[in-house]
Amino acid sequence: MHTSAILLLHCPDQKGLVAAITKFIADNGGNVLSLEQHVDSQINEFFMRVQWDLAAFAIPREKIGDYFKTLVADRLSMSWKLHFSDERLRMALFVSKPAHCLYEILGRVQGGEWAVDLPLILSNHADHASVAARFGIPFHHFPIDKENREAQEQTQIAMLNESKIDLVVLARYMIIVGAPFVREYSGRMINIHHAFLPAFIGARPYHRAYDRGVKLIGATAHYVTADLDEGPIIDQDVVRVTHRDSVEDLTRMGGDVEKLVLSHAIRRHVARKTIVFNNRVVVFA
Repeated sequence: MHTSAILLLHCPDQKGLVAAITKFIADNGGNVLSLEQHVDSQINEFFMRVQWDLAAFAIPREKIGDYFKTLVADRLSMSWKLHFSDERLRMALFVSKPAHCLYEILGRVQGGEWAVDLPLILSNHADHASVAARFGIPFHHFPIDKENREAQEQTQIAMLNESKIDLVVLARYMIIVGAPFVREYSGRMINIHHAFLPAFIGARPYHRAYDRGVKLIGATAHYVTADLDEGPIIDQDVVRVTHRDSVEDLTRMGGDVEKLVLSHAIRRHVARKTIVFNNRVVVFA
């Protein structure tokens, strides 16, 4: 398959946006492979994802961004990002003791489902070092408490930078990451949590949900911001439960939803199908 370009953009809605973008592509010999757009009428903002074949494209790959900026984006006040289909993201996993999301991600990475490389796994516990070893992935143990968290996170950031990490996934990492870490990976750090929030905050949420007799459980995957678990949402799902379900049933069913929702969020990010704007995420199909 030929390499294709992927353009994500948003700007104030106005006439002629689609025509200007597709004309730029067509005039330079590009063939549009997919195009999705959305207008948020509440804020009058236009969003688009367009992908086109580069086989006969006249502009060299390394110059496409410069040409698009000069000919289209600046004139129409666009915020935009350009990607290419042959890019492989370098992803790091942060885990604690729960392992369901870890195994789900490792299986999908090993199966070649995503265009990612996974050069390292970091954890505040040593429990899953053997799991990482079985998959041939370096494992780094960082014990963290109130006194050493800031220093440990600085070491982690340095390690991620050295490994040229593009995406950080908190796969049930049970540590609140600090503001410097969040700033370093703004828009590039994904977290998963149960969808009871803001109810049942803290440990043993499924036990307390059981005590309250909940009828729905679910999961939320979101980009991490300085506001704990309030970042822009990428994906969510729920499953119905009844009084017949035990705490163990709720925990198992919740874990199933968590690992699938997190995987869906990773897939959409890796495929360049998300635009973050005003603490919301536009997710293209």
